[in-house]
Amino acid sequence: MNKPLSQSISVSGSFERSLREGRFVTTAEVTPPVSTDRSELLAKALPLRGLADGVNVTDGAGARAHMSSIAAAYILQENGIEPIMQFTCRDRNRIAIQNDLLGAAALDLRNLLVLRGDDPKQGDQPDAKPVFDLETKTLLQTAVSIRDRGELPHGRKVTGKANFFLGAAEAPVDPKPDWQPAGLKIKIEAGAQFAQTQFCMDIGVVERYMRRLHEARVPDDFFFLIGIAPMRSGKSGRWMKKNLFGTIIPDEMIDRMEKAADPVKEGQRICVEFMQQLAEIPGVAGVHIMAPNNDESIPEVISAFGRRQRAVRAGAPAAAAKPESGQFTYLG
Repeated sequence: MNKPLSQSISVSGSFERSLREGRFVTTAEVTPPVSTDRSELLAKALPLRGLADGVNVTDGAGARAHMSSIAAAYILQENGIEPIMQFTCRDRNRIAIQNDLLGAAALDLRNLLVLRGDDPKQGDQPDAKPVFDLETKTLLQTAVSIRDRGELPHGRKVTGKANFFLGAAEAPVDPKPDWQPAGLKIKIEAGAQFAQTQFCMDIGVVERYMRRLHEARVPDDFFFLIGIAPMRSGKSGRWMKKNLFGTIIPDEMIDRMEKAADPVKEGQRICVEFMQQLAEIPGVAGVHIMAPNNDESIPEVISAFGRRQRAVRAGAPAAAAKPESGQFTYLG
């Protein structure tokens, strides 16, 4: 059983180290609860301890109030889980952003995924006023200024140390002949060191996208984690394609889900197979697994992928990797 730790274990920096060591990493995502009870957050996150290389905690996801991402990230870190703290531009002016960056650094929260944030009109309090004093570029620049120069953007000195490892969101595309990654390059120039992408479950698109990024001279030490999903059903896959901007899921994959006797397990099998394919593509550093309303599938997928990888390294057929008791077999 997963239990909170009686004392904290240092995991800070392990996500960045894994990337720089060339390991194929897996990250996951949890939405903090609408609660003041940390046990509700840990119930979601503890099954990922020891499996995911990093766990994102969202920041007002869907333009709705939840436990703050700073508090949630610190609770995860206290419990031996490497957090990736999402940080949006939507709700803070530049003073509040600087306050929270200093607070995150004081708590040794290193991994930040900088996002614009959903429009409040999409949430459950549509009259809330968006701030957007900074955009993702200037938020990244602010974090870099604190980390590298020890000062706020207007020149005020910052004492202490910030060990930020900075990320940004990206949406893969099937690049046309004249397409260039202009927006991504702006984020990299502003200080982004890794990207987690929107759902992209088409291996051909990923291959062509990564090839074009290489041709466009995106730095080799910029790390890409491709967004993937263990879908619950063909219906959920179609909903994602229609409603989640930038989502790429082939119709053939959805058809396979719709024909499956057990769609949930089929979605997990598809996810593991796709992870194996992604691990062979130059430039793909790992995956970011998001499972809306299907959190319990994420540990299953990571565990199964690990078994397959161990079997491949041992020279055994991937399909021969024996499942743990009570778990299902993934088919090749």
